[in-house]
Amino acid sequence: MIFSETKLPGAFIIEVNRLEDERGFFGRVFCRNEFPERGLNPDVAQCNISFNRDAGTLRGMHYQSAPYAEDKLIRCTKGKLYDVIVDLRRDSVTFKQWIAVELTEENRLMLYVPKGCAHGFQTLEDNTEVFYQMSEFYHPDSACGVRWNDPAFKIQWPAGVRVIISERDRNWPDYAA
Repeated sequence: MIFSETKLPGAFIIEVNRLEDERGFFGRVFCRNEFPERGLNPDVAQCNISFNRDAGTLRGMHYQSAPYAEDKLIRCTKGKLYDVIVDLRRDSVTFKQWIAVELTEENRLMLYVPKGCAHGFQTLEDNTEVFYQMSEFYHPDSACGVRWNDPAFKIQWPAGVRVIISERDRNWPDYAA
């Protein structure tokens, strides 16, 4: 695997290191030993998938509060999405900054989201599926979020793409630092 740290400390884009031959390729997408070498949490408590029927579906921006904060590893297994992380760690040099990465079934990139960051995405194609690995079990009472279009973050979502969003995600309150 090829790890590239983003401008957000602890957030990584992970690329599959492909070993190719006439049959296709083989590549590792997770290794319990390689994550700690970079200061990343290798624990996986649960895995989920999200299937999104329509392009423009927006899910986020989600996180779990302490003591159930979670690290996430995100991969698009079908389709294409615009994946966003917002740094909500008050002691971080990139507090309230965000990054976005296009994850597709073709590029097979993964995004590591550290604890203390909100995560969300918008699908860019119909029938997009996302695979998540989380370091913590889901705790409904710790589920939190920030609004996808909160002026505190100024996230630049893809232009010209309609937004299909749940009532809950549409109505997160303004972020108060």
